[in-house]
Amino acid sequence: MDRLSVSDIISKIKSHDTFEAVASDYSFTIKIDAYVPYACAAIHDGHQFRKELWENCIHTEYERWYEEDPETKHMVQTHPIVIAGCDSRFEYDLNRAPEDAVFLTAWGKQLWHQPLSEDMKIKSLQKHENFYKVTHALVEALEQKFGYCTVYDMHSYNWKRWDREVPTWNLGTSNVDNDRFGDVIEDWRESLSQIKLPHQIKPTALINDTFQGNGYFLKYITQNFKNTLVLATEIAKVYCDEYEQVIFPEVVKTVEEALKTRIPEHAQAVYNRFKG
Repeated sequence: MDRLSVSDIISKIKSHDTFEAVASDYSFTIKIDAYVPYACAAIHDGHQFRKELWENCIHTEYERWYEEDPETKHMVQTHPIVIAGCDSRFEYDLNRAPEDAVFLTAWGKQLWHQPLSEDMKIKSLQKHENFYKVTHALVEALEQKFGYCTVYDMHSYNWKRWDREVPTWNLGTSNVDNDRFGDVIEDWRESLSQIKLPHQIKPTALINDTFQGNGYFLKYITQNFKNTLVLATEIAKVYCDEYEQVIFPEVVKTVEEALKTRIPEHAQAVYNRFKG
């Protein structure tokens, strides 16, 4: 893996080079082993948190971890194109618009002892901007090369905080063209529902049950690219003990192995349908 500037990463994408890199400020990673008509993203996988923010942050390290999406990059790491955040969403949230990306409060609790200075905010928002410059270049290159692209936008959610039965998998589709993509969305839901997980975890998969797909990452790509479908795919945190902060590697590995075949199979079927 190389350490590259954003401009160098974009240059490589425009040249259709294969590479693996971390951004020069260590805010995100990107891997392109081959150019294919799909990509995977894990924008909330990161847990890094700038040291200059530590003392001013009211939330504990565990409270931050609880709201992040650990292991989501691991679940898609074998795929040819993977982009993932390295920083905690508590520094800046890649799934929110720039004006809302630096939190004042987080999940009903004040985040900072003292308001952040403008310089502190700018440092965070510059990383947010850089990530989207690369995202734009990536999707643009894939659309230009293939005419169509699917992005698997991987997330996780805290299922134990719900007071009802919730699905193992949730697809958020309220901000994509369901008239155009409804059939392939249903195909993806059905594929996820067939994944057999350890410990008798129910392999349920629903659409717009716990979340509706209102994230900025999906909206940004959907609004800027007419031939790219973003599938906001949430797995309940059945792969960890969200209260004890313990990861269950056997569950993570099972998900990784299942997605290793299911994502490219689905992506190829979608491409065959929409490539024109």
